[in-house]
Amino acid sequence: MRYLLVEGQGNFGSMDGDPPAAMRYTEVRMSTMAEMLLEDIEKDTVDFVPNYDGSLREPVVLPSRVPNLLVNGSSGIAVGMATNIPPHNLTEICDAIIYLVQNPRCSIEELMDIVKGPDFPTRGMIIGSREIKEAYRTGKGIITVRGRAYIEREKGERETIVITEIPYMVNKAKLIEKIAELARQERIRGVADIRDESDREGMRIIVEIKRGENSGVVLKQLYKLTPLQTTFGIILLALHHNQPKLLNLKEALDIFVSHRREVIRRRTHFELERARQREHILEGLKVAVDNLDRCIELIRASKNPAAAREALMKEFDITEIQAKAILDMKLEKLTALERQAILDELKQIKKLIDELESILRSDKKVNDLIIREITEVKEKFGDERKTDIVEGEKDFSDEELIPEENMVVIYTRTGYIKRIPLTLFRSQRRGGKGVKGLEVRQDDIVDSIFMANTKDYMMFFTDKGRVYWLRVHQIPQAGRLAKGIHVKNLIQLQAGENVAACLNVREFSADRYVFFVTRSGIVKKTTLSAFSNPRVTGISAIELAEGNTLVNAFLTDGKSDIVLVTARGKGIRFSESGVRPMARTAHGVRGISLSEGDAVVCGVPVEEGKAMLIVSARGYGKRVNFSAFRRQNRGGGGVIAVKVTEKTGRVINALPVSEDDEVILTSTKGKIIKFSAREVSQFGRAASGVRIMKCDKDEEVADVAIIRPEEA
Repeated sequence: MRYLLVEGQGNFGSMDGDPPAAMRYTEVRMSTMAEMLLEDIEKDTVDFVPNYDGSLREPVVLPSRVPNLLVNGSSGIAVGMATNIPPHNLTEICDAIIYLVQNPRCSIEELMDIVKGPDFPTRGMIIGSREIKEAYRTGKGIITVRGRAYIEREKGERETIVITEIPYMVNKAKLIEKIAELARQERIRGVADIRDESDREGMRIIVEIKRGENSGVVLKQLYKLTPLQTTFGIILLALHHNQPKLLNLKEALDIFVSHRREVIRRRTHFELERARQREHILEGLKVAVDNLDRCIELIRASKNPAAAREALMKEFDITEIQAKAILDMKLEKLTALERQAILDELKQIKKLIDELESILRSDKKVNDLIIREITEVKEKFGDERKTDIVEGEKDFSDEELIPEENMVVIYTRTGYIKRIPLTLFRSQRRGGKGVKGLEVRQDDIVDSIFMANTKDYMMFFTDKGRVYWLRVHQIPQAGRLAKGIHVKNLIQLQAGENVAACLNVREFSADRYVFFVTRSGIVKKTTLSAFSNPRVTGISAIELAEGNTLVNAFLTDGKSDIVLVTARGKGIRFSESGVRPMARTAHGVRGISLSEGDAVVCGVPVEEGKAMLIVSARGYGKRVNFSAFRRQNRGGGGVIAVKVTEKTGRVINALPVSEDDEVILTSTKGKIIKFSAREVSQFGRAASGVRIMKCDKDEEVADVAIIRPEEA
């Protein structure tokens, strides 16, 4: 309860759902606020009716000075209806009542400026004010309640999430069980341990985060998947004149004001009647005091009290009640001081009667009493809000629940794909044997390896000239030795299609381009924004002639130089400006003229301050400066880029690198090696390079990828 109505001693249960002790082990008494709920009940302020079996009489309502229905809330269910009134802050409710009494024609919006929203005893936060206002206007609404948690950094790099407040009516023990269950199921990733450190000082639930995990994402997952964030359905339904009625905020407050107005009037009537009765008696006593000797003479002459009463009534023209009061008067009342006390009391009673009658005649005085009494309640029990109302997102998108992490995406020639955290690969020196990055079947080889972030958009360009759209986090994560999942389970490839290139982008801007390179030397560029809304079945990216396939696609700014490299080691450099932007369905233009039997293996954008890493099939590689290639017109035969021999094998790929980059090579047997690019020597165009990966006789380099320093 927001404001306790009983003060207890003993075990009354806990937020973990523990039951209270038996009644014989506990003691309770009404709190001061509970006494205010019953105040003036003896003064005929409310109606009484028989209880369920007629043995007792009970009040229809309590003459409460406290707006308990709104302050402590209520919940209940019946046939075809239910009520769920949240608790509120007493200070705000009292201020709203005072404002309503002073301004009876005020709007609901004015009252909502005072009553900010529900105020729960378990504190927490209400997300968004729009739903609160809707509930106050209509009587029904759903609000989002969130526990309070913050991220605390421990010694070293490990972080913890500390939960200090939970939503209203949430069981703390069950919340912890839910978090643990979701962590075991890996629906919430990154949780190392959960501890309940709550004590007399307050709640403290510790969620330890694994080293290197994003604690902010884990916290959002807790809000999304556990009762740490929940909803509360407000239904302001109450019985009014024995009829269920859905109330808005003003109606609820107005009914309480009307209730207090009736209680005050009935109480005043009761007190006025009592005062008039006392006045009547005092008037009789005054007669006796004024005629003391005659009264004594009549009483002494009477045979019995009844005769004395009749004599007094006849002599002084007083009522039986007054005569009886004279007979009941003690002798001490005959002293001078006591006689004066009777006259003073009579004067005070007459003044009280005038005051009570003026209250009944004046609505303003009744309203002033309501304001004064509700102000006393506010000053005695009012406090600050416990529940904050904050604006923010109630629901988290799937992207927000994804930890941002750099991944190695591996794709095999038979179509299996998986992602592996980059942290699983340690750096080695060039020429090493590498570690297993994938367990492939005998008839399968690694085809491509990509670097991407979990929040990137993956664009799969196939050798047939189509493009498919996927998020990196949608690619299943697997261990180094797992073969992954077939790509057809993720994207709907057409028969005979294979992924030729993959781009990872954050946003599809119109000032960037996708540059296409085909096996026969055709090139094309198209704005990146043209690929922002592909269908599940894919869309056309480039129109290919029969027998031609797409070998590469990469992003450019539209002003770069491009170098095409062929399998026999030829290369050509030309300006991208010589290739005009084309539509997705365009065929493209000639980029390089090929000799018979040769084919383009890749295209490379020229990057300032970088060299081109050329890798051959038998594990040889070299770096060569882009300046070694003079700019030509596109469509020429090119120059020697690398000397291809039987020892080196054909060219596999070429990529731009800087000395700070790291290189990942994968072999057709699934071995992976990672080393620094600066370990690969620089040579001229005519050199074959050095060995950068040892390959067995039946093994070749399948692909190469670059890790930028910011990605490592």
